[in-house]
Amino acid sequence: MTRLAQTSGLTDVQQEIVSTVRDFVDKEIIPVATGLEHRDEYPTEIVEGLKELGLFGLMIPEEYGGLGESLLTYALCVEEIARGWMSVSGIINTHFIVAYMLKQHGTQEQKDAFLPRMALGEVRGAFSMSEPGLGSDVSAITSKGVRDGEEYVLDGQKMWLTNGGTSTLVAVLCRSDEGHPEGTAPHKSMTTFLVEKEPGFGEVRPGLTIPGKIDKMGYKGVDTTELIMDGLRIPANRVLGGTTGRGFYQMMDGVEVGRVNVAARGCGVAQRAFELGVSYAQQRRTFGKPIAQHQAIQFKLAEMATKVEAAHAMMVNAARKKDSGERNDLEAGMAKYLASEYCKEVVEDAFRIHGGYGFSKEYEIERLYREAPMLLIGEGTAEIQKMIIGRRLLEEYRFQG
Repeated sequence: MTRLAQTSGLTDVQQEIVSTVRDFVDKEIIPVATGLEHRDEYPTEIVEGLKELGLFGLMIPEEYGGLGESLLTYALCVEEIARGWMSVSGIINTHFIVAYMLKQHGTQEQKDAFLPRMALGEVRGAFSMSEPGLGSDVSAITSKGVRDGEEYVLDGQKMWLTNGGTSTLVAVLCRSDEGHPEGTAPHKSMTTFLVEKEPGFGEVRPGLTIPGKIDKMGYKGVDTTELIMDGLRIPANRVLGGTTGRGFYQMMDGVEVGRVNVAARGCGVAQRAFELGVSYAQQRRTFGKPIAQHQAIQFKLAEMATKVEAAHAMMVNAARKKDSGERNDLEAGMAKYLASEYCKEVVEDAFRIHGGYGFSKEYEIERLYREAPMLLIGEGTAEIQKMIIGRRLLEEYRFQG
């Protein structure tokens, strides 16, 4: 383990899990990540290795075959995986948001049906809020679910599904006006539907099409897709929690977990960028000595290390707050905002330290430079985080005039 980004107060079990994941990352992910990323190739062997480690069941309760670990343990594992290749952390993040939503909000029948198979990685989760015309403005959702006897008929187009092709269970947020009179607040007329499907692209079940992978600047390997519903019929028992109108709250609860995850990813990518920068600075020589001995480079390394440490501390705090059962939207928003901004800055400084070689695809920092920007927009943009933080601060510090 390195000096930076240490976490105090971990149990022996937590330390063993994180250490095992770190070893896996060093041996199985880092050596192959850049090659897979350049080919935009799905990391099948890495995913099978994560299944064997039990990582798909990390936060799923033991009664359903999982490890029953905390959000903190999960976040520390994500940090390690993102240090190796951020795309792999995306594969398990969306899976866990769906598993978490099922654990917290699902009916007993839904938990029994999905969680044991999710713990084994046999059922793989994805979730869907965004649409082509909206991102963070969830209240503007136009996809609809309309009751028809013992089924719901879903219509609409969704965007930016991580694991859209490889997943077999998608939690989809739609508008459902059933039982909600005209004029009901938009967030009170939304429902989460649990949509089962075959993996792959094209029409993966009647009424449901996954057109194909979206070509992206970075965050490659993992499949990011659209999802098109046209008369998709879903049994009424696949409404998450069994009651319509709760979808917005269920999704926001899941996104709080997701924001801690994105913060952890930012920490992991920043750690790797620092490692690459501090290593290269000791090898590259200019004016008769390693560039690490030039004050300008030492200043950069000092700033990078401080940012890595600060982001890690905030991420750990946000995870522990959620684990304690307290509301953590303020802490998660702060952690996600700071970690993603610092990640971008640390990666750019490592890129600058590499000089011209940072621009070469032969060097790992080139990949990180293209991956870091995704964290600025994933799970809500920096601007959305600041809105959430600002509103929560005004609640906490209400003027008593």
